[in-house]
Amino acid sequence: MPRIYTSLYIDNTAEVTAAGNLYSEEAGKWAVLAKTARNATIGFVVLGVALYFAAAAGRRLERSRASLVWSKFPKFVLGFLALSALASAHVFTPRQVTDLANLSRWAFLLTFAGVGLQTNFTELRRQGLRPLVVGAIGEVAIALVTLGMVVGAAALFPDLLARG
Repeated sequence: MPRIYTSLYIDNTAEVTAAGNLYSEEAGKWAVLAKTARNATIGFVVLGVALYFAAAAGRRLERSRASLVWSKFPKFVLGFLALSALASAHVFTPRQVTDLANLSRWAFLLTFAGVGLQTNFTELRRQGLRPLVVGAIGEVAIALVTLGMVVGAAALFPDLLARG
């Protein structure tokens, strides 16, 4: 199986990075790119599913879809894109890029610790299976879209996967 598919069946970005780098540094970069694309689209898939179920239940939006999308859009993605563009333009020194990468790891650690500390398993049990099903549908949809993107990229750029 080509190395880039690693990011489709491993759930966490850190593990995808490690698995891709087991093959080569370039495979690691492609695995992270595929995983990042998958992560970036999850919000849109969840929003689409939420709008579908709201429409199926006969509910109307009280505000415009654009304002709903903006209010639910993960703003950190904009910061990620801005920092990526600046790093790609070589605005930062290699040392600054390393420092930003370390800061990112610590920020992820604190974020996940915060999520874990606020998890209430009793409340999760009360919610029932529906949220789990919606989440599973989102994961499957994102995996299929990502797989389509990878297969499409492989068809357009066959030499990239042959080298990875």
